[in-house]
Amino acid sequence: MMKNLFLLSGITFTLISCSIQTKAQDGKPGKNGTSSNSKLSFNQKLADSLGADKYGMKAYTIVMLTTGSAKIDDKEKKAELMKGHMENIGKLAKEGKIIVAGPFLEKNKENYRGMFIFNTKSKEEAESWVKTDPAVAAGIFSYEIFPWYGSAALPLYLKHHDEISKENP
Repeated sequence: MMKNLFLLSGITFTLISCSIQTKAQDGKPGKNGTSSNSKLSFNQKLADSLGADKYGMKAYTIVMLTTGSAKIDDKEKKAELMKGHMENIGKLAKEGKIIVAGPFLEKNKENYRGMFIFNTKSKEEAESWVKTDPAVAAGIFSYEIFPWYGSAALPLYLKHHDEISKENP
């Protein structure tokens, strides 16, 4: 009896799965056995413009901001430095130098406060850019630098950020 139940379940599952159709973007049935999520064709021009290797990847530099040694008690001075920190991030992003920036939402054992992903494989170049940050220059933040390998398409998300943010911090 149990054997027949499993056999019937298997046949039913097979028949149902064979009859599933995909939908095209206009809501009408698509071609059987295909999906609208099929892989796009390779775009050599885009890959070249982004500096992609044959895997669609490239080298970047990550800077991890850590708690610095400076203790600034003056709230106005600290607010001014943090405003400069945010403006500097915006400037570097507009110049195409920084492609990811943001704080960590929890404390961690390494005292990492935030991170940048710079659009360079040169640690020296990344360090020269991070030193333009007023909060780093004042000692609120220190930093550690790491080479990183990621998708060459990473910078493309920035063009959409302004479309989804109502305010800037």
